[in-house]
Amino acid sequence: MSTQPALFTPTLPPRTEMERAFLEGDASYDGIFFTGVRTTGIFCRPSCRAKKPLPENVEFFPSVREALFAGYRPCKRCSPATPPGTVPDWVKALLDAVEADPTRRLHDGDLRKLGVDPARARRYFLEHYGMTFHAYCRGRRLSGALRQLRSGESLDDVALGTGWESHSGFREAFTRTFGTAPGAARTIPDAAVVMTTIETPLGPMVAGATDAGLCLLEFTDRRMLEAQMRRLQALLKQPLVPGEHPLLAQAREELAAYFDKKLTAFTVPLVFRGTPFEERVWRELCRIPYGETISYAALADRVGSPGAQRAVGRANGMNRIAIVIPCHRVVNSDGKLGGYGGGLWRKHWLLGLEKSG
Repeated sequence: MSTQPALFTPTLPPRTEMERAFLEGDASYDGIFFTGVRTTGIFCRPSCRAKKPLPENVEFFPSVREALFAGYRPCKRCSPATPPGTVPDWVKALLDAVEADPTRRLHDGDLRKLGVDPARARRYFLEHYGMTFHAYCRGRRLSGALRQLRSGESLDDVALGTGWESHSGFREAFTRTFGTAPGAARTIPDAAVVMTTIETPLGPMVAGATDAGLCLLEFTDRRMLEAQMRRLQALLKQPLVPGEHPLLAQAREELAAYFDKKLTAFTVPLVFRGTPFEERVWRELCRIPYGETISYAALADRVGSPGAQRAVGRANGMNRIAIVIPCHRVVNSDGKLGGYGGGLWRKHWLLGLEKSG
């Protein structure tokens, strides 16, 4: 059974705060605590849409494990034992099929053989990857083609070896995606933002890198993900294509070490583009030491804009490189967590991980 990652022993918020969050169905507290209902023997997420019991019939737990050990069984409606952000099994099957043979062209009939409705795949990939499933597959083939061309392989071999039936079809797709003909690709740096998924204890993340550095690292269930990807593409003026890249491999290794409490400072190079104010905020975020937090007001002072807490908060929320640019280390002046694009429960876990290290 999947449970929340056992990174550290979490502390619960005040009971009054948990009661309010539970009664209001506040999804930002999902993963921070769980509610056991004494009259039914069931435990739920705070956001569960089932009828709310009387507060005196509820007890709170910091993790799935504690709720199970207390004798409660998980609610079938809100599935509290499944971590938020978990990739569905059918999506994993599709991604595995793509990676097993990136040059293969998967049609709707192939999806149905895997038990997946093509319309469902389209909606999911649009929401979580900013492109349809078929666009994802096409981008994966094109990113492989770009890598092969840069390594010196012949245009003929690349075109026919990456799933295209004709040279003209390959040239058209390549030029439309990268803005240049395949023959010129060997000499043009940073032709694309190469994207992949990285599994973490807090759920999968979408990562993107150019030859210059990591430019995207977001949880796949973030609501603003599609908008963030569109803005990134516009700022860098480069297409987003699935694939692998040495800097993505470095980011994956460093994240694993971070979650294993073996790394406190990331070294993967970064590329971040935004307004001058946003970039000042993001650079200052990188200076917050591991295991420490500062307030939005203090951050505003550090970037030379005293009193601009709201503007700092907006810039914080526009950060596209989560964890590595540690926007989770900024909290309210009263000590409360404040907001977090990846979900308040993740901010709670990240701060707990760092303080327990």
